[in-house]
Amino acid sequence: MDWTELKIEISSADADRAADIANMTVPYGLYLEDYSDLEELAPQIAHIDLIDEELLSRDRSRARLHVYISPEESPQEAVAFLRERYTAEGIAHTIETAAVREADWANNWKQFFHPIAISPRLTVCPAWEKCSAPAGSAVLRIDPGAAFGTGTHATTRLCLEALCEYLKPGASVLDVGCGSGILAVASLLLGAERAVGVDIDHMAVRVAQQTARDNGVQDRADFRCGDLTDCVCGRYDVICANIVADVVITLCGTAADFLSETGYFICSGIIDTREHDVLTALVAHGFAVKRRYESGGWVAFVTQRA
Repeated sequence: MDWTELKIEISSADADRAADIANMTVPYGLYLEDYSDLEELAPQIAHIDLIDEELLSRDRSRARLHVYISPEESPQEAVAFLRERYTAEGIAHTIETAAVREADWANNWKQFFHPIAISPRLTVCPAWEKCSAPAGSAVLRIDPGAAFGTGTHATTRLCLEALCEYLKPGASVLDVGCGSGILAVASLLLGAERAVGVDIDHMAVRVAQQTARDNGVQDRADFRCGDLTDCVCGRYDVICANIVADVVITLCGTAADFLSETGYFICSGIIDTREHDVLTALVAHGFAVKRRYESGGWVAFVTQRA
C-alpha cells in the first residue's frame, strides 16, 4: 500500500526548527536534506574530491524535509497542521505531496547515515556498513528503520556525549521516549548493568528490542510500550529523555520519583528558544544543572537533585 511523502522546502537556517515541528506531527519516517555544512562534514565521510559533484552543486541556503505519512493517516491533516505551525513560527516553506512505495521510503534515508565517532569511548555505525573504530571504543550498530534515533541528529549526539562522560560502570538506566533504543543500548555498551526503555509507539519498542539484539545486550535491556508512570517502577542511576521541550518540562515533575539520590537526569531535544522554559521547570522541581551541552541550536542538560 502506498504511503504519502511530504516534501517540505525551507531555509537551511530554519531546518532544525522545521524538523522539530514535523516530528510533533509524525514521530516516524522523517529525514532532512541539509547541505549547508557539507564541506565541513565531508572529511568525516570521504575526501572532498570524492564527493559527488551534484551534491557539491546543491543550494546550501535551502534544506528539504521528507516526511512520510502511513496509509492509515491523513496527509491533508498533516499538511494543514504543518502550514499552520510554520506560519505561526515565521518559517517560510513550500510543501509538495507524492505517493511512494513503503519499500522506497524505508531505505532512501540510509544514504545519509554514516559512522559517527561520538567520543573516544563510543562509535555509532549503521548496521549495513563495515566500521572501524579506535581501540577501546565501543561500537553501537543500529538500523532504526522508522523509529527516531540514529545518532546523526544533534539532540541524540548530545545525549550520547553526556552518557560517555557521566555514566558509571554498573549503573541502571531509564530511557524515556526510547525510539530506536540507541541511548539505552549505548549505555549498556558503555558499562551500565541494566537499561529500561519506554515509548508510547509500539514500532519504536520493536525496533529498540532489535537494536539490543543486534548489539548482544538483549539480556540486560528491557523495552516497554506505554506511559512512564504505568509501566516503570523503581529508581535509576541515570534517566535519559531525548524528546521535545514541552515533554521534558512535564517530565520534570515525575523524574525525581524514578531517580536515585545521586543519579543524573539527562534531558535533550530542547530547541534553544525553549531553554529558559526548561531551566525554569528543572529548578522548580528541585534539579540543579551540572553540565550544559549545545549543538546546532539544540541544548541538553545533565542535572542532579539540588
